[in-house]
Amino acid sequence: MMRGGRWVVLCAAAVLTLAGCGRDGVGERPDFAGAQELPEELAEDGVTILVGDPDATTRVRLYEDPRCPYCGDFETTGGASELQEAMLARQARTEYTLASFLDDRVGGIGSKKAVNALRAALEQGKFVEYHEVLYANQPEESVDGFTDACLLDLADQVEGLRGSAFDSAVKTMKYRSFVSASQKAYESAGGKSEPEGPGTPTVVINGKRIPLEYNGLLYDGDTFARLLLDIHKYPEQWKLTVLDPSVQ
Repeated sequence: MMRGGRWVVLCAAAVLTLAGCGRDGVGERPDFAGAQELPEELAEDGVTILVGDPDATTRVRLYEDPRCPYCGDFETTGGASELQEAMLARQARTEYTLASFLDDRVGGIGSKKAVNALRAALEQGKFVEYHEVLYANQPEESVDGFTDACLLDLADQVEGLRGSAFDSAVKTMKYRSFVSASQKAYESAGGKSEPEGPGTPTVVINGKRIPLEYNGLLYDGDTFARLLLDIHKYPEQWKLTVLDPSVQ
């Protein structure tokens, strides 16, 4: 008997999708259709940002770094729009863990500043919209482009976000402790085998991580949408799935 065959086939096909680093569409203002409808809040752990219906049965844990180009691909041309559709349909809820390791890896402080600004946007109830804006205007990974001036300028694209509270939080790094705690949470998620963290983007659905070899499905919107829908319909089968095409 095939264990989790539905997802083995789906994921195996997705491996053929290449995770490119193109910046197609960067600089454009995103379409916020439906984004304002999604509830957002800080979890009790103080580091996880929760978006979507609290009663949704599919829980998508998403690890991202604002400077990561692969995260940018997922958010702008990959499966992020399908994930948002699943959230709007109240089928899925997303749990964001925001990393900032790329600052140390490539230099600068842009990831930390962006994570701080995203936390400030959450305080204003504007995390989802601002998150979309940042990825739609993501600088090249090697460029430390998320400066205070850039982050404030991009905030102008989100109606009602700019104000003394948000502007001050960005300029003073008000949520510095959140940035550090979120990075530590990301590192802890890697366990002993990945002490520096699981990599970004990493997706864990209902406690089961999509392995690196299947990460291609994150960049194919149709494939990712089918995966989310199948998991929503057959959650128990997903728990038993072995994401290995050699397992029958």
